[in-house]
Amino acid sequence: MTKRSEPIFNVPAIVLAVIVVCLVVHLVRTYLFTDADDDAFLSLFAFIPARYDHALALRMGIPDNWACDLWTLVTYAFIHGSWMHLVLNTVWLLPFGSAVARRFGSWRFLAFFAVTAIAGALAHLVTHLDAEQAVIGASGAISGFMAAATRFAFQRNGPLSFIGADDEAYRVPAVPLAAALRDKRIVVFLGMWFGLNILFGIGTLAVPGIDQQVAWQAHIGGFLAGLLLFPLFDPVVALAPPALDGSGGEEQPVESDDAPPAIE
Repeated sequence: MTKRSEPIFNVPAIVLAVIVVCLVVHLVRTYLFTDADDDAFLSLFAFIPARYDHALALRMGIPDNWACDLWTLVTYAFIHGSWMHLVLNTVWLLPFGSAVARRFGSWRFLAFFAVTAIAGALAHLVTHLDAEQAVIGASGAISGFMAAATRFAFQRNGPLSFIGADDEAYRVPAVPLAAALRDKRIVVFLGMWFGLNILFGIGTLAVPGIDQQVAWQAHIGGFLAGLLLFPLFDPVVALAPPALDGSGGEEQPVESDDAPPAIE
């Protein structure tokens, strides 16, 4: 008997639902809204740091009530600036969002999406106090999914390719963060990810087809939240840290068919 694999394009329904919401929002803004309608929509649902300064919000004519202050921390993630912006975020959400959705389930996925989006917005806020430019896009939350995926995808029998892996591959136990950071592959991935975002921040790199400034601080905020808060959402029992033997050294793993995946 051969091991059954998931179809390549078997995307979890919750991931498709998020993509559809983003698509519908962009279609309405592009084809149904006037410029005035779109400005009003963005004033209600985009994340605007200036909103948290009452006097500045009044001058700009944007709502600054407590409800709007709260919901825009999440709603901005469903709005995109262009078709290219939406396509690029969809391309990244499909593999990383799907991996996390298969592991977390729908409700944890949505909660994690909200928390990492909030973290991205707050990271942008603390570095752009009183900024009047609106922030939109799901990149902060997607960065959180990327970080979460690194916590289990690199483990033995994990879904490293994200393609054709069976359900069990998405439920391999994760190791503690300190142990994960001893994996050279994870360190290389983190270094490349942070390096690229720093290059975006200093203007060395630009995203093709996107004229707007990249809110790279939001990416980093979402990524760090995903990396650090992963255990709070993970339904899979994590691997315990290596125990110490009586001599003060680490116990050696026992080779057996029932042993948990070894830490590389």
